[in-house]
Amino acid sequence: MKIIKAGIKHINELTELFDLYRQFYKKTSDKDSAKIFLKERIKRNESAIFLCLDEDGNAIGFTQLYPYFTSVGMKRAWILNDMYVRKESRKLGAGEKLMESVRKFAVKTGSGFVMLETHKTNKKASKLYEKMGFKPDRERRYYYLEIK
Repeated sequence: MKIIKAGIKHINELTELFDLYRQFYKKTSDKDSAKIFLKERIKRNESAIFLCLDEDGNAIGFTQLYPYFTSVGMKRAWILNDMYVRKESRKLGAGEKLMESVRKFAVKTGSGFVMLETHKTNKKASKLYEKMGFKPDRERRYYYLEIK
């Protein structure tokens, strides 16, 4: 199993995983739109995407980070926005390898921190994140404004 930084040449494998990820969150499959969305992120250098490949070179998982900046800390940071491992490939260590690649990338890019969010009901992901050193924020409230 190995982790690579994804580029345009990986768009088909990435699209497949991204579509499965969105379906996990109850979205309708839409590979065409997913491919366009991912191509734009890669071409515009708007995200960092890592793929996890199995021993045969098949893509079994991915993670996508978006840049963020902290004005108070005057540093770059990353939002770990997406992470997915194929159902049949879970419990093989792919999630840990992806998370470790995120940590190394954050260090390499001089980031102050990586933040993420997950649904309260996603206990398996929360367990992994905490195992990898992430801590739940107990001091801040997060708000969002939905734009329609």
